[in-house]
Amino acid sequence: MTTFNDREKSFEAKFSRDQEHDFRAIARRNKLLGLWAAEQLGLSGDEAAAYALEVVDADFQRPGDDDVVEKVVGDLTSKGVDASEHLVRKRMEELLAEAVNQIDGK
Repeated sequence: MTTFNDREKSFEAKFSRDQEHDFRAIARRNKLLGLWAAEQLGLSGDEAAAYALEVVDADFQRPGDDDVVEKVVGDLTSKGVDASEHLVRKRMEELLAEAVNQIDGK
């Protein structure tokens, strides 16, 4: 019976590590997206860093990515930057791969 218990604990530990990894990757992706959007908005330095944190915080409003997409698209279009939902989602996909590489140290 201990083999089964050990196996169960191993699966639970792996699940927990995977969940933490995914959370960190998405948070990093959102920060990178915020920095990208800040550049599009003409922000730099502390203003860009503060905006990136706003984008990270936006992800905690609702489950999924829609809250982040809405914020970034809304902010970009309100400042006259040509940005579509499709463009932002595509950029998010690219940045997720980059974020995973950064976290994994590749």
